[in-house]
Amino acid sequence: QVQLVESGGGLVQAGGSLRLSCAAPGSIFSINSMGWYRQGPGKQRELVAGFTSGGRGNYASSVKGRFTISRDNAKNSVYLQMNSLKPEDTAIYYCNAYLRTHYSSTYDFYWGQGTQVTVSS
Repeated sequence: QVQLVESGGGLVQAGGSLRLSCAAPGSIFSINSMGWYRQGPGKQRELVAGFTSGGRGNYASSVKGRFTISRDNAKNSVYLQMNSLKPEDTAIYYCNAYLRTHYSSTYDFYWGQGTQVTVSS
């Protein structure tokens, strides 16, 4: 069983920054993609940032220019640097990975437990 482990959430004032981290520990055979989603109060879960097939960051329009996604393949980890945070960025942020473990012959989607980001005005 793979459990993505997230960290880095918290409370920050508008204009501040946070860096989220997500690691996929355990027996990983291969990771196809990793990304970040969020779910604000009363809203549906939405994609915040991921990677294109060429390996470049792909962002929701609401965070473009403020958030940066990066990945460390050696550590099976993905990060989200969030700058110029706004109150509307308040949400639970979830890490997502499409990966294959050593115990499976197929790729599957896995989620982290979520980390709360609260931006005060």
